[in-house]
Amino acid sequence: MRRVVVTGLGLITPLGNDVASSWEALCQGKSGIAEIVGFDTSPFRVKFGGQIKDFDPSAYMDRKEIRRTDPYQHIAIAATKQALAQSRLEISEEIADHVGVYIGSGIGGLMTLHEQFRILFERGPDRISPFFINMMIVDGAPGIVSIMTGARGPNWAAVSACATSAHTIGEAWETIRRGDAKAMIAGGSERGITPIAIAAFDNMHALSRRNDDPQGASRPFDATRDGFVMGEGAAVLILEELEFAKARGATILAEMVGYGATGDAYHVTEPAPGGAGLVRAMQMALRKSGLRPEDVDYINAHGTSTPYNDRTETQAIKTCFGEHAYRLAISSTKSMTGHTLGAAGAVEAVISIMTLLTGIIPPTINLHHPDPDCDLDYVPNQARQAQVRVAMSNSMGFGGHNACLIFKRYEESE
Repeated sequence: MRRVVVTGLGLITPLGNDVASSWEALCQGKSGIAEIVGFDTSPFRVKFGGQIKDFDPSAYMDRKEIRRTDPYQHIAIAATKQALAQSRLEISEEIADHVGVYIGSGIGGLMTLHEQFRILFERGPDRISPFFINMMIVDGAPGIVSIMTGARGPNWAAVSACATSAHTIGEAWETIRRGDAKAMIAGGSERGITPIAIAAFDNMHALSRRNDDPQGASRPFDATRDGFVMGEGAAVLILEELEFAKARGATILAEMVGYGATGDAYHVTEPAPGGAGLVRAMQMALRKSGLRPEDVDYINAHGTSTPYNDRTETQAIKTCFGEHAYRLAISSTKSMTGHTLGAAGAVEAVISIMTLLTGIIPPTINLHHPDPDCDLDYVPNQARQAQVRVAMSNSMGFGGHNACLIFKRYEESE
């Protein structure tokens, strides 16, 4: 099997519109959560979220392309162009057939769907946009990225709720490992803070209702947590086969060494008891990586700030890592970004790689009343400097989906 390395990162979050600004805010423990703008929240019980701020798609696309694509596609394109720029990967005619695109979304073009339903009811069927389908469907993102970049290799979108972009990255890794591509553009994108989404998640009692304290609302592993906070974002990684990357003189940021994917077969929203599915995903990723549990230094937890998830994920980590669980540094950066749904796995993969590169572990903010059932080291409230050689990122999704990614510092001699 071929070794796979990371050569480029792109990131759009509620904290910033690129990797540098998002990372700086994460290390400072800042929250990107605020009152929702863009629609009237007065009828809603939840009035806040992690919205992207001051993003200008015209920096990445022309006006005609902007009109014909959904905002979730805009940020996917932006993150892709950022990642390609860092990697200096030029998709020439010579290599185009060997570069693929796997970009997923949990929901797809929900903003367009909302707007087009309004037009249908107010103005009639003849006024529906002819671009509506391509703006709405989840595979619109990898499709448009492929067209814009010229990448003609394997191309599809994953949908596995909040595990979506962990799966796209994991499957991109597998695609390169088995020799079906030399490079992959992989990640996820989500812009789902819309009236119907806020109402739906709230009605299923999934969201925090701390309208008096939006920045303190996402509090993973805290005893007073009362639900997750919806976020928006996009993240893209450039994965390459090691020898291909070296031959073109690429700067290698990290090596991806493990991926595990499992299903709970238990419940549509609750994780399996003890996090059994996540345990198997972590064990699978470790087995593929050739690493021992004690080799892992840091876990970017799924850590949603819901009562079920945080307790169950803690149990799963203990089962997988045994006594080493108490020596691990673990943090949930959703405490600052909110839950970016289908983009979360990719956002947190980028964060994990930045931790490897800088030796800075972002904190879990708002952790002031530790839950007795969550008794591990969650790097509370302040970033930490540490030697991190191996980082793991966990993702779980409604429907019982689990995915685990493992990255390590690149060492040429291996």
